[in-house]
Amino acid sequence: MARALIGRTVRRLRQEKGLAQQALAARLGISASYLNLIEHDQRAVTATLLIKLTEALEVDIAALSGLREKALETGLREVLSDPLLGLDQVPEEEIATIAGSAPNAGRAMLALYRAWRVAREDSGGIALPTGRRILLPTEEARDFFHDRANHFPVLEAKAEAIAAEMRVMAPSEMNHAVAQRLRDKHGLVVAVTALAHALRRYDPAGRRLELSEALPRESRGFHLAFQLMLLEAGEAVQAALGGFEPSSPEAAALIRIGLLNYAAGALLMPYLPFATAARDLRHDVEAMAARFGVSFEQACHRLTTLQRDGARGVPFFFLRVDPAGNVDKRFSAAGFPFARFGGSCPKWIVHHGFATPGTVQVQLAQLPDGGTFLCFARTVQGAPTRWGEPAAVHVVAMGCDLSRAPEVIYGDGLDLERAMVGIGLSCRLCDRMDCRSRAFPPLEHRLALDPMVTSASPYQFKPAKR
Repeated sequence: MARALIGRTVRRLRQEKGLAQQALAARLGISASYLNLIEHDQRAVTATLLIKLTEALEVDIAALSGLREKALETGLREVLSDPLLGLDQVPEEEIATIAGSAPNAGRAMLALYRAWRVAREDSGGIALPTGRRILLPTEEARDFFHDRANHFPVLEAKAEAIAAEMRVMAPSEMNHAVAQRLRDKHGLVVAVTALAHALRRYDPAGRRLELSEALPRESRGFHLAFQLMLLEAGEAVQAALGGFEPSSPEAAALIRIGLLNYAAGALLMPYLPFATAARDLRHDVEAMAARFGVSFEQACHRLTTLQRDGARGVPFFFLRVDPAGNVDKRFSAAGFPFARFGGSCPKWIVHHGFATPGTVQVQLAQLPDGGTFLCFARTVQGAPTRWGEPAAVHVVAMGCDLSRAPEVIYGDGLDLERAMVGIGLSCRLCDRMDCRSRAFPPLEHRLALDPMVTSASPYQFKPAKR
């Protein structure tokens, strides 16, 4: 497994604190020359020294893990490989330097690239029928949650306070308790009825909440919790924003709804009981969903939020994909470098989950850089709105670094060497020479076409010069 290099991260954080190498070395109890080697990734960081670094730099371990820089590197590599930019191949060292030493500049580059893509698509006629530009509020909302590690202590505290007032004794009683609180405290009439083109409808004037009869029990419970947070968690949501100002009303609405969904999940799956169940059940998501009366997808979402100091869970990545390969939800706490633009690897388990509906599939995946992950995926299906309308089917996938596999039940019995599957981020960014599933040649390589040989891979190419 590739060793995580955090030297540039240490150097950047030290400089942000205004500390000289000598000063930080003195706090760590090591020599300045040794710290210099660490900052140039020529020496590994021990667990003891890592803890000292978090204390000296006043950051948590996640800030030193290098995962954020790795994700930024992936985005920059993808952007700088776009042939329409007309750039020569940018060396990996330069990309790593930008991500590690100037992450704000790197994120600005990604923002500018997104804006350029929007402008390019708009100028080509890809716009809404009304003529309004597409502003990609979904990307802004995703970045908001990703940059905050998808963990909001103020919302956790609000959910715990409400749960304490309701005095719920068991997870199975939560839905009833939430509905009762909506009636008693807010005077709402809660009705399950036939709704056209809606799953939930709230009438503030009439104090009436209607839920679609097509919703399964788990979804009804979540909508009840969302409604309660809509009424009671406004200040907590504002505090969770932390002064962040979205660039558009659409992005603001998406982020606010996302925070309310987070709060609803925190109410239905209280942090410490859920984290304890995750450990005891070894992250058997179906068993956890049954224990807390939630859906498979809701339990997966909650697992990605377990980032509380002193009670952290296993860092998971999460994404949801439709049959066309579109990713409408994603989050990475495990350092998995999602491709931000374009499709993903066809060999990845995400795209195989549709073949076995309702069954959890498992894969050991290895990226070209040596990063290895335990991945699992399962389909989730919504109810069709009417006869003849196809049901909405998605694959929900999660994964963690292979080093955490002993803590996850899906890793039991796997041959960690023979079961490994080599995947890439996307065909255009993948250097694998012998992939039979390749859809496109890589951007950074020149094709090597030989009419005398038909290879297993659809495209043969020359290795890039480094």
